[in-house]
Amino acid sequence: MYTISKDKVRLHMKKNGISTQKDLAAQLGISKSQLSMLLSPNFNPIKSNAMKLCEMLNVKFEDIILPEQISLTLDDTETLLEQSQNEAIHASDYKNNNFKSINDIKASTTYSAIELFAGAGGLALGLEKAGFESKGLVEIDKYACKTLRKNRPHLNIIEKDIIQVADQGIRNFVNIPIGELDLLSGGYPCQSFSYAGKKMGLSDARGTMFYYYAQILKQLLPKTFLAENVKGLLNHDNGKTLSLMLKVFSDIGYKVSWQVLKSLDYNVAQKRERLVIIGIRNDLVENYHLEYHFPQPFEYKPTLKDILKDVPYSDGAKYPESKKKVLDLVPPGGYWRDLPDEIAKSYMGKSYYSGGGRTGMARRLSWEEPSLTLTCSPAQKQTERCHPDETRPFTVREYARIQSFPDSWEFDCSTANAYKQIGNAVPINMAKAIGLSIINVLNQIK
Repeated sequence: MYTISKDKVRLHMKKNGISTQKDLAAQLGISKSQLSMLLSPNFNPIKSNAMKLCEMLNVKFEDIILPEQISLTLDDTETLLEQSQNEAIHASDYKNNNFKSINDIKASTTYSAIELFAGAGGLALGLEKAGFESKGLVEIDKYACKTLRKNRPHLNIIEKDIIQVADQGIRNFVNIPIGELDLLSGGYPCQSFSYAGKKMGLSDARGTMFYYYAQILKQLLPKTFLAENVKGLLNHDNGKTLSLMLKVFSDIGYKVSWQVLKSLDYNVAQKRERLVIIGIRNDLVENYHLEYHFPQPFEYKPTLKDILKDVPYSDGAKYPESKKKVLDLVPPGGYWRDLPDEIAKSYMGKSYYSGGGRTGMARRLSWEEPSLTLTCSPAQKQTERCHPDETRPFTVREYARIQSFPDSWEFDCSTANAYKQIGNAVPINMAKAIGLSIINVLNQIK
């Protein structure tokens, strides 16, 4: 892989009377950020402005590269497989315990974002509220795409398989120069990886959705990225899965950090936790001395009574009569242990004898508490979230409120699919808080 030598470039700049990188960028007709990307040790310049740079400095390409390197095509994403080194990393080394208040953070300009695995738009909407403008939303599910188009008909909704997008190149779907995108975001599904190669590189993740997220990250080289996932990823394959992801992100050229965030800390009346990974491109970290801080938790912790006032009418799932008779006996805030013993045994079956709390079974929520994590199926036996007063699941619009969707956000699908879309979403208020913490970084880049 070719890398441009900064020292050699500075030498030829001096010979040509160019004193600063800002002046050089202006003469090249590119932004200073693009020039920084061009000079980054993680950037392959072969199909870039490198030729124009040579013309400006009146030199051959060989005059400004390190001589021992061989050529490599930037657009060939298969080269990602060769860039990981053999040493492993430990996820704990990348945990970031730095937090900062986001109360006074505002975007100094409109920042660009592309989202992968967009779903029904929870993460995208939160980022929009923080100050990001979407340049593209990639989602394969046709019903989720209908919801996105219903609410944001002007946006670039890319209804395609992520594999197809990665193979064809994301820049065939979104017109944005390499290195100019402010944020790539998305929550890829967590899948098992193979460690047969033992290289701890991208090839170990081949065939997973993470693999294609990483490919597109490499294709765009955005200033920052956001990846979110279930908390269980921490312990997946004894932590190897997360370690591999962090290593691949680092190899691509990012300073990476992660933390488990609680939605309840960010004005969401729900006990949902998500693993959040943030990356800042290395050249920007170096040039602007950047440090990332996760959003500081809010003092206010909302409960169901705070957010379920005057909820618009909507359809909702119903319990079978046999389940309704059981849940009628459970008080607000209670669960199966509040049932008469014989009824609990009959209702729970073998689960009654398996031990443990199993507090989600036959659970009726209380107005004085936040919701448990919403699932994609509100009437599921193992994870009931019964309404505090009425013996029924929450309606679609109540579900949406708990996820902090605005009432104006429409779900253009069946009731069952709406529950699925809402249950899979990132809570909007949580996404906004994370978005503002990223904007705090972007605001420091001149």
